[in-house]
Amino acid sequence: MLVPGQLDPPAGWSEALEPYEPLVVDVAVFTLATAAVYLLGRLVVVPVVLRIVESRNTNNPTLVSATDTYLTVAFAGFAVLVGLVAAGQGGFLTNTDSAILVAALTFVFGVAGQEVLGSLISGLFLVSDPDFNVGDWISWPGGQGTVEAVDFRVTRIRTADNETLTVPNTELTTNALTRPFGRETYRITEQAYVSYAEDTERALYELREVAANGDRTLDEPAPTSRIMDLGPDSITVEAEFWIDPSEGGIVDVKSNFRRRLKRRFEDADLTLAPPSGRELSGSVAVEGQAAE
Repeated sequence: MLVPGQLDPPAGWSEALEPYEPLVVDVAVFTLATAAVYLLGRLVVVPVVLRIVESRNTNNPTLVSATDTYLTVAFAGFAVLVGLVAAGQGGFLTNTDSAILVAALTFVFGVAGQEVLGSLISGLFLVSDPDFNVGDWISWPGGQGTVEAVDFRVTRIRTADNETLTVPNTELTTNALTRPFGRETYRITEQAYVSYAEDTERALYELREVAANGDRTLDEPAPTSRIMDLGPDSITVEAEFWIDPSEGGIVDVKSNFRRRLKRRFEDADLTLAPPSGRELSGSVAVEGQAAE
């Protein structure tokens, strides 16, 4: 049976904990102030700013995504600063000794963080570039893929194999970028080889018809076909047609074209890429010693 007063802490505990009460109060004030400022910014200010940025930059989702990231980090830092001031620890802002600390930290970050700072600045350039957007397919000397997000230091890119690459922003800003699918139309060129014995004009007609009858082929510009080369064994012909790249599946379009082209040429009795003929002449001599 419990007797009232048995659960009360010993009299010496209050004296032992008394020196830590200001610290506990400061920690509590810091936590509450930091959380309040951060939640206010994350739940109220950031969504409002994002709506404004998105309404004015409908064709630049990269700027919207980057604004979300940068504002979130900025509010996190501001919330910590407000928490320190609310907890009575803001004296470091005016303390003379803090100037020395800031100078030392600046030197350390200037030496050790040059690469990080360069990536951050490069990220800002990428975000501000209207021709570089999330969802774009890009290629650079190190690879190719679809841009998923631009962070402070790296850009996340999804490859055709569904792998995610984290590419330093500096690598993208210091190299030439190609955006083959960055416009409303994209040109596809496909070549085939026909025999000299075939009717070349018929082959060009069938090639143009295969391109024009594609599910995703645009009417304007109209598909064309032409002779590209008179090789030693066959004639190289080429089809050119345009599609809307926003529908995706560029590789599938090329594959479907080649399948339909093979069937069409077979139905028209046209020979694709005939084996080259070679005439061999000479003699073969066998030398050896007969077995005893």
